[in-house]
Amino acid sequence: MSASNNSEVQLFLLIGIPGLEHAHIWISIPICLMYLVAIMGNSTILFIIRTEPSLHEPMYYFLALLAISDLGLSFSSLPTMLRIFLFNSMGISPNACFAQEFFIHGFTVMESSMLLAMSLDRFLAIHNPLRYSSLLTSDRVAKMCLILAIRSILLVLPFPFTLRRLKYCQKNLLSHSYCLHQDTMKLACSDNKINVIYGFFVALCTMLDLALIFLSYMLILKTVLSIASLAERLRALNTCVSHICAVLIFYVPIITLAAMHRFAKHKSPLVVILVADIFLLFPPLMNPIVYCVKTRQIREKVLGKLFNPCKR
Repeated sequence: MSASNNSEVQLFLLIGIPGLEHAHIWISIPICLMYLVAIMGNSTILFIIRTEPSLHEPMYYFLALLAISDLGLSFSSLPTMLRIFLFNSMGISPNACFAQEFFIHGFTVMESSMLLAMSLDRFLAIHNPLRYSSLLTSDRVAKMCLILAIRSILLVLPFPFTLRRLKYCQKNLLSHSYCLHQDTMKLACSDNKINVIYGFFVALCTMLDLALIFLSYMLILKTVLSIASLAERLRALNTCVSHICAVLIFYVPIITLAAMHRFAKHKSPLVVILVADIFLLFPPLMNPIVYCVKTRQIREKVLGKLFNPCKR
């Protein structure tokens, strides 16, 4: 669909996988399974943390909010992904598109914030274990989480409003199976300089989170190297493995996608779509698996609920 120079686009077109449109119905099977596993996995994490008093600690509170962020990402993209791959329905109204990108970016920033908070939690637990409980009290954790959630909302709140003020005259074909700010603003036929600048600012804030996470791990490494016992060093580092995996799972696809949008002039549409789908599907899918496998307390509680459901 296209529009003339004198009229605005009434519908954006999302895209599935170029060249494989005939196989969308088959591709929808693994996609639906990944969504199902992600939703069930994160819901299980939330249920276990909610019902087990022994897990009412700062580390698990942050993990619960990470699970909420992953659920938010999954539910934000689920409608358009299913419409495209199950029903070959590509159209989406501008307002629905702006709303979707608000939720996707909002939960993305929230996930980045939670990963930062979890790195602080790991640093305090390793650097000052005796004062850990007194430093990270429940009240402080609640306030920290509230501040980070508000920050996430405020950072992306201008996105739908700045996109709505733009005019979309000719181009209406998006590059993904869901709406992203950097993708939508490129379709505008009016000046989008404000969108470019503010989008870059939000990206910098996300990269600042990554820089602070890196700094926290430098401090953790310094603390671990000061421990005399090799066994104690390995035990301390082992408590960080799950978080390091979550950081890599989240940041590698998002940095790759941002770099491709910004710098790749002759990028393959297929590669862009695959990276974008990994960015949205992989963290919600893998985070519950990583934490269940690598965190003994979570693993034991999950297995206990599965094999001894009546045990109190």
